[in-house]
Amino acid sequence: MTTFTGTQPLLRVALRQDVRNIAPWVGLISALSATSILAYAWIFPDPEDRAALALTLGGNPALSLLFGPARNLLTADGFNAWRAGGLGAFFAGLMAILIVVRNSRADEDSGQAELLASGVLARASRLAVAVLMAVIASVALGVVCFLLTLACGGGAASTLVLAATFTASGLMFAGLAAVAAQLGSDARTASSIAVAALGVCYVLRGYFDSSNAPDWTSWLTPFGWLQETRPSTDNNPVPLLAALALAVVLVAVAFVLQSRRDFGLGLISPRPGPAEGGIVANIWGFAFRLHRAALISWLIAFAGLGLIFGNLATSIGDIIGDNPAMAGILASGAATSSDLTFAFLVTILQIIGIIAAVMGVQVVLRIYAEEIDYRVEPLLAGSLRRSTYLASNALVAFLAPAVALLVAGTTLGLVAAGGDDDVAFGKVILQAVVTIPAVWTLVGLALAAVGAAPSKRIIAWLGVVATFGITLLGPTFKFPDWALGISPLHHVPNVTAPAPTWSGLAWLGGVVIIFTATAFAGFRRRDII
Repeated sequence: MTTFTGTQPLLRVALRQDVRNIAPWVGLISALSATSILAYAWIFPDPEDRAALALTLGGNPALSLLFGPARNLLTADGFNAWRAGGLGAFFAGLMAILIVVRNSRADEDSGQAELLASGVLARASRLAVAVLMAVIASVALGVVCFLLTLACGGGAASTLVLAATFTASGLMFAGLAAVAAQLGSDARTASSIAVAALGVCYVLRGYFDSSNAPDWTSWLTPFGWLQETRPSTDNNPVPLLAALALAVVLVAVAFVLQSRRDFGLGLISPRPGPAEGGIVANIWGFAFRLHRAALISWLIAFAGLGLIFGNLATSIGDIIGDNPAMAGILASGAATSSDLTFAFLVTILQIIGIIAAVMGVQVVLRIYAEEIDYRVEPLLAGSLRRSTYLASNALVAFLAPAVALLVAGTTLGLVAAGGDDDVAFGKVILQAVVTIPAVWTLVGLALAAVGAAPSKRIIAWLGVVATFGITLLGPTFKFPDWALGISPLHHVPNVTAPAPTWSGLAWLGGVVIIFTATAFAGFRRRDII
């Protein structure tokens, strides 16, 4: 038996089983790039429109935080590199992480890996298969993205470099996931480690791009390396060599770590339980205990986001002054510097609200995950009512993002108000509070899907993605008011406006009630797995 005995047949079977999970990632990320080319030509057909777009977005720090620097918005390829480059690389990395963990540590947790290991299969083969699947998916993403974007009118050289950055991101974070799979005590922990590292890298990249940091800071994160390829301007593939080298090193480290850990365990041992078993008084305490570790991690992350974004807000005045379009608005008297600063904070709180919705949706989807693992039916076999079980988890799903928003809003307000006298701490907190109903709307949508029709639970993520796109890109693409109104964040008022429109919050509250009622009605009537 060699080091990788059994890799080839196992790879064929694993690809056949996992292709349905991989294909949507490849298709959607490729569509992100292709639609950028189509939308640019359709919405900005005239040079005047494109010049206005470049002037408006070029110095917008909130959009630079998410999408990266806009280096060339006068061409379709430059717009594509800005709109799809950063997000596409992020989602390519997330795709690779999920593939590697799902096909390595998740199989150990389920017992499937032990069954396979009883045959003619080398110890390193399963990790090799997981990494190879991520490599194949990343290369397929690059090829499909290149061909589709090229067919939609993208330039060959620019599209090739952009697609290569997606592939490079997948390779890097596949290596990171392989290492995390050896560190975590189970698949959930391994995924958390890898996704947290992915998020930190992306947030740091956004902070450097938004704060007028020196150019050399872009080399401090892997996403910065990918940006240095500069699709549509320089088309420089050399930084991709650094990404490839990092991927190779991480995979090599993962194989070394795997040879030194016990099967089914991670190098980071789980915290031992109490010496004496405690009793959870009721289902409400049980629901909190089930999500406690994840909630603590999320809250720490939100506190960090508030600190980072608050520090960025303290320098927003200088950044706005460097933007000719914003300087013209200030000179005309149409808005003051404090108005623009708070508008930036509103956008930041919208971004934080979307992230908080992700947190709530994860809690809701855990309900179904426990169900398919056959942990819910034994609970309901006793005196516990279905409605009470669902209510205990729904309470956590609604309260957790609300607390997260308040934590982030508090740290954001403290830092921003401490560095800028024009920012009122109380107004920032109030803005965070009025954002909560919009977040609850997305959580309620997920709850309705899981409660009434869990086979349609993908609706939960589609709601988050649609809200993200409509809120942040809808005004840029000149969406009509009815389309912008699909996003619940569109109905959140700016509390510093002369006459805030509070009625939108009442409508959001009504929608949340409808979604929640649908969830309880459906959960009471449907079958439990």
